[in-house]
Amino acid sequence: MTPEDLVTDVCPRIGSMGSAFYRAPVTGAKAEELGLAKRHFYFLGRGGVLGNVEPAVVASAFGYFNPSLIDEVWRAGSAVVEPRVAGHAFMECCGAFGRERFAGVAGLDAFCAAAGAVADAADPAGLALFAGVASEPLADDAPARALQLVATLREYRGSAHLVAVRVAGLDPKTAHFMRRPNDGPLFGWPEEERPEIGDEEVERLADADEITDRLVRPAYAVLDDEGQQALRAGLDGMEAALAPRS
Repeated sequence: MTPEDLVTDVCPRIGSMGSAFYRAPVTGAKAEELGLAKRHFYFLGRGGVLGNVEPAVVASAFGYFNPSLIDEVWRAGSAVVEPRVAGHAFMECCGAFGRERFAGVAGLDAFCAAAGAVADAADPAGLALFAGVASEPLADDAPARALQLVATLREYRGSAHLVAVRVAGLDPKTAHFMRRPNDGPLFGWPEEERPEIGDEEVERLADADEITDRLVRPAYAVLDDEGQQALRAGLDGMEAALAPRS
């Protein structure tokens, strides 16, 4: 499989799975333990890897949220818990959810080796949120470590995509409304601020997707056939474990 094919196959799956722990009971319980509302823990936990920074720094790294929303929740959350503490706790929740759901998944040691190789090869220049998450310590056990690596690689592509959106000539708010047209209020954007979207914007978003692939491809290209298979097989097993139970 070429690096191009590998990126096309695994990145959407990583993007979907890497946020699986956000609304998990273990994450909600940790928020309550810290004295945080769940949405405050999301912003403070995910952004806490950036340090005790001003809200504008977090808004810059997150990209798609209304800065006024981030200003509100970041100030409220950091008044309760120091952001770095929340950042560590959020990554631990990721590991705890992986440990809970992936204990029976085969091949996770090989998956972790492959995913870790990609993360190590990823150039963090200009990708602040990825750089912060990639600096967090990983769990020793494979089920927890596997999901933490998935979350890390999710931030890798997400951070690269934000750069690509700007290179393509789109503002992040417009790109957000194009990708998730019904989620404006969730991201702090009122309906009256919905941007006009035409053929030019559609073309620019397609350019951004192609640029994103080019940015992340070199990191995935470090894997040989065995590593590619381990990465894909691990994702297969974890997806099956996360599938709704009938």
